[in-house]
Amino acid sequence: MEELSNSAPGAPAAIAAGPIANTRPAYLQPLALVAALGLALFAWQWYDSRQQISALQHELAQRLAVADAENKQSRGVAEQVREATRDAQVKLGVLEAKVQESQNQQIALEALYQELSRSRDESLLADVEQTLLVASQQMQLAGNVKSALIALQTADARLARLDRPQLASLRKVIARDVERLKLAPYVDLVGISTRIDNLMTWVGLLPLAMEARAPDSPAVKTAADPQESAWLRFTRELWRDMRELVRIEKMDRPDLPLLTPTQTYFLRENLKLRLLGARLALLAHDEKSFKTDLKAALEWLVRYYDGRDKAVVNAIAAVRQLHDSQISIEVPDLALSLDAVRNHRLLRERAR
Repeated sequence: MEELSNSAPGAPAAIAAGPIANTRPAYLQPLALVAALGLALFAWQWYDSRQQISALQHELAQRLAVADAENKQSRGVAEQVREATRDAQVKLGVLEAKVQESQNQQIALEALYQELSRSRDESLLADVEQTLLVASQQMQLAGNVKSALIALQTADARLARLDRPQLASLRKVIARDVERLKLAPYVDLVGISTRIDNLMTWVGLLPLAMEARAPDSPAVKTAADPQESAWLRFTRELWRDMRELVRIEKMDRPDLPLLTPTQTYFLRENLKLRLLGARLALLAHDEKSFKTDLKAALEWLVRYYDGRDKAVVNAIAAVRQLHDSQISIEVPDLALSLDAVRNHRLLRERAR
């Protein structure tokens, strides 16, 4: 039993071991094949991965080299750009300084121009005011409307050259005064004064009535008798000469005054003074004194001077024409234009 029990276990083990040892390769062959395939696949994959990694490394190295070259080139370009940027900044700084300087100069020039323009306008307005003031005084004192009209037109032309819109109202006032002066009556004071001066010059040359002489009668010459004695011829010539010493004339003016040389001198001087008084009255627009002096001068010319002389006749006609002249006229004033100029100047001063 014990031998059986001892042998029994060993027998089945031997019997069991035999089939197991025979059946194990059958199970292991597919596994070994799968393992070999897996190992081959792994080896192929490893090799392919190595190839891909190597290719990637090579490509990566190339790309890194290209990137490094591009990076170096970029650094060079960047350095050039920085240099160009620095140069541009320096030039820009210089340009900004020049622009700032130009702007400062422009501002200074504009301020200077404004100051000059303001001074020019003020100077022009002062000149216009002075011109109008002188024209107004001349017109009031001498009645010279023509010169006042010329002064107004000149002032308007100077204002027009400025071409300032703010001067339009001033020019309108001046234009109204110009139209008023154009419609005002005109007295040629200069012409009348010149005619009086000419009369004053003629007075010293005009002949007086008492100085007039009748024309000499033609001498009757008798033929000398050759048989007449010398004594008889001498007596006849002596009688003829003595007869011419005394002349009897018929005077048209029995009241003709006879003046001494001194009275003649004072007559001429007083006549000149009368004409001078008329001239002064003309300048003062004193028509009453003007006519009074001319009337006295006319009476003296008619009474004391030779009315048959042509120069005296012309002088009498000239004095009568002057006596009939109208010198007292209502002269317009320039107060509106003067006030407009002054107000415009005051407004400019207040604005400043």
